[in-house]
Amino acid sequence: MTARSRWLMLVAAVLLATAYVLPLWRVDLIAPQYPEGLGMFIRINGVDGLKEGDLQSINGLNHYIGMKAIEPDAIPELKYMPWILAALIAGGLAVAALRRRAPLYIYTVVLLGVLSLGLWDYWRWGYDYGHDLDQKTAIIKIPGMTYSPPVIGRKKLLNFTATSWPSTGGIAMGIAAGLVVAASVTSLRAGRKEA
Repeated sequence: MTARSRWLMLVAAVLLATAYVLPLWRVDLIAPQYPEGLGMFIRINGVDGLKEGDLQSINGLNHYIGMKAIEPDAIPELKYMPWILAALIAGGLAVAALRRRAPLYIYTVVLLGVLSLGLWDYWRWGYDYGHDLDQKTAIIKIPGMTYSPPVIGRKKLLNFTATSWPSTGGIAMGIAAGLVVAASVTSLRAGRKEA
């Protein structure tokens, strides 16, 4: 493993650690009756409103369409994600300390796999909330209508425009993944030159 790869791994570990204090994802909702908008941050261990009262307002609106309330304590991923992130950080530091190529390559695959699984889980979470509607309690019923927010991008949901983008912590994690891939590529090239 090259010295450059080691430094890339150390910087990646620091960037991953920022997810403990920075939000991972941001969801915004804009509608004529909410021109100032509503929104929420998804964090490594919780969900909260962009502004005070936003999450309660979103849950109130969701009740009209039969969507279950967004209750952070009821989302199991928010309990174990901090531990998974700690393992990823510790693994990255261990790889840098070992200075060997094989653990670096294994770590790269594991990190990319875990981050991909996290994105898939976020999509699944939104799909479940947007499709598993209680038609008995819903005040607004539109046959065939679903309300899943986009994972990335913009989507029209009734008279709301929902946007969903990585926030600062999510961007930092993406950069960390890029640095880990760069560390692997750098070490792979160095290995070929030595051969």
